[in-house]
Amino acid sequence: MKRIVIFASGSGTNAENLIKFFHNRDNASVIQVLTNNPHAKVLERAKNLNVSALSFNRVAFSKTNDVLNILKAAQPDLIILAGFLWKFPEHILQHFPNKVINIHPALLPKYGGKGMYGMHVHEAVVANNETETGITIHYVNENYDEGAIIFQAKCSVESSDTAEAVAAKIHELEMEYFPKVVEDLLKS
Repeated sequence: MKRIVIFASGSGTNAENLIKFFHNRDNASVIQVLTNNPHAKVLERAKNLNVSALSFNRVAFSKTNDVLNILKAAQPDLIILAGFLWKFPEHILQHFPNKVINIHPALLPKYGGKGMYGMHVHEAVVANNETETGITIHYVNENYDEGAIIFQAKCSVESSDTAEAVAAKIHELEMEYFPKVVEDLLKS
């Protein structure tokens, strides 16, 4: 059985979707959710689905081996960033090479980098009159949103779309494709 650990910073809809997707599967399961936000809704979602959930601070994440030691104990086959807003530290990436992936709410390399997350991305897409956008699932490296691309899915952006309308389209893509791509990755 493959083991998945999810990092999230906010509401946790992608984390919840992944937990539910793998709940009754015999090939993988989400064993833990970690967050940098002690008030994140993802903690409640995980606990409601009987998945261990912990929060940590920046020191535990970047300056010490506290979070690394939690991961070593969990022995994940895959670490998933699902709405996780902090840059992932190199000492953790080095310990889990090619085992950390992220989902980004745009078609990278467009609209990636520091500060480009959530509604900031959708507002930029609308402001620049883009005709399409989408999601990118990619490996995480030492730079924001620059790791090798695993998968992209596109949707159209209408001239009448608001940032909120674009966000809804992106959310649909995430819910549909993210669990399937994770499952395929775990098979390889």
